[in-house]
Amino acid sequence: MMKERKGSKDRMTIKELFAGVAAVSGLPATELPVASITCDSRKVEKDGIFVCIDGTAVDGHRFAGDAVAAGVAAVVAERDLGLPRQILVPSTRLAWAQMSANWFGHPADKLKLIGVTGTNGKTTTVCLLKSLLEKTGHKVGMIGTIQNMIGDRALPAARTTPDTYELQSLFALMVAEGCDCCVMEVSSHALAQERVAGCHFEVAVFTNLTQDHLDYHGTMENYLAAKKRLFTMCDTAVINADDPHAAALAAGLSCPILRYSAADDTADFTAKNICHLPDGVRFELIAGTQIGRIHLHIPGQFSVYNGMATAAAALALGLPFDAVIEGLSQAKGVKGRAEVVPTGRDFTVVIDYAHTPDGLENICKTLKECCKGRLITVFGCGGDRDRTKRPQMGEIAAALSDVAVVTSDNPRSEEPSAIIEEILDGMKRTKTPVRVIENRIEAIKWAVANAAPGDTVLLAGKGHETYQILRDGTIHLDEREVVAEALKTL
Repeated sequence: MMKERKGSKDRMTIKELFAGVAAVSGLPATELPVASITCDSRKVEKDGIFVCIDGTAVDGHRFAGDAVAAGVAAVVAERDLGLPRQILVPSTRLAWAQMSANWFGHPADKLKLIGVTGTNGKTTTVCLLKSLLEKTGHKVGMIGTIQNMIGDRALPAARTTPDTYELQSLFALMVAEGCDCCVMEVSSHALAQERVAGCHFEVAVFTNLTQDHLDYHGTMENYLAAKKRLFTMCDTAVINADDPHAAALAAGLSCPILRYSAADDTADFTAKNICHLPDGVRFELIAGTQIGRIHLHIPGQFSVYNGMATAAAALALGLPFDAVIEGLSQAKGVKGRAEVVPTGRDFTVVIDYAHTPDGLENICKTLKECCKGRLITVFGCGGDRDRTKRPQMGEIAAALSDVAVVTSDNPRSEEPSAIIEEILDGMKRTKTPVRVIENRIEAIKWAVANAAPGDTVLLAGKGHETYQILRDGTIHLDEREVVAEALKTL
């Protein structure tokens, strides 16, 4: 991450930094130079600016006095703290977004932004869009769950949508390295927390909405409202018309709306003659009078929707129809999304990020349609997250699997055994064999060791992740490595 903004001078003045920021009081119209800006009290510097963010765990206002003692030029707060050099604003999150954009010289204005939001499908859609844009001559930046990218250069991603300062720094790096487009996943948290405030998207895509993150949003209505904010800051909306929330999402939008569907012939884009294969899916994309035949190398009905979303967004951006069809058919799969792990054996192992009821149901149904033998599902649920989905996922796994192995996911501060008990609540009435193996590595090894010819082993929940978050810290856990170790003992 860049510490200083990229520009003609190393520092900017308070007047420049606060351009466009609504202030209640204390905004100095001064040429005083600012050394740095931060919302992390551990990173305050003399002559810098400290922004007090009331976060989910800690309220930054608590550290404003320490920042003043450290010699900051000003603290930005939402309430009167009785401190010298305080600037009061209605929303420090919004102010932080505006200040970060000013600090880096508004790099997003120099990029064509494409945002993708939804419970499932964001990562795949973003990766497919990046591939299509690159095949048509663009240099593309990408921001998402798996990693951030500038062209071919990968950068680590700590969260789906970065903090606003990091986001603006990434935009600045993209511009500096010649990118003209950026495709990005836009999470509901990011929208609710103003992380993309001030950004304008040429195209915004809605994939779907199913239960997730209710620990943060509280209700599905709030969750949908957060997602909808993206479509108030775009030129064109691309919406999954088959999602039950599509009408509510589209209601009141002022921008043009393109709808895609596998069921409604009146949609702008439809999929016909869908053929599911073990290694992917074939379908015809109908766009007005144009018909394109796509072979997407990612299995499942959800891949049809991700393919349509990608095509619709690409066409809205002006990419040629034939190039979109050809590019989708040539696209490779995405790590951790219905990823087939090479085993050299007569059974199949698939890794998928499915960590929601809808995601688990989709991947289980997909694999059941393709596998010749049993479906053995290894899964758990994350700690410190929405507890209501745990029994739901247990019920889904039991209903759609031939064998269910309940294990640990990312327990975080919770006891893994307590999470497992809540999952088992949804499996009480099942006749499906259920095995509980709390240690995830041992659970995977058991599933591989007990797979018979024609079986499919699904490792659900971790996907692209190569770590496990425990109460005492984070450990390395790459499921591909665990599978390889397990195969050595067979």
